[in-house]
Amino acid sequence: MANFVVIGIAGDTQLYLADLSAGTISPLAPQPGSALSTIDQLRNAGATITRGVNLAVTVGSAADAASGRFDETPASTRFDEGAASGRFDN
Repeated sequence: MANFVVIGIAGDTQLYLADLSAGTISPLAPQPGSALSTIDQLRNAGATITRGVNLAVTVGSAADAASGRFDETPASTRFDEGAASGRFDN
């Protein structure tokens, strides 16, 4: 199992490094010109990038996570809303 996870939240340009063993999260600045820097630029332009993660959900609070309540928006099976559709609900 991985011991570290790089996290980026939509609307927040900062990246974070979660150390799962230590139970800590720290700001992370990618090295200019690195693969992580390129991925961060794509993320800030609106791309969603996942690798080695099979669940990631934002929640409003720890209480929401503990109760299983993730957000107030209805679930969607659409990948995007754009003309070049990645939809799988046709």
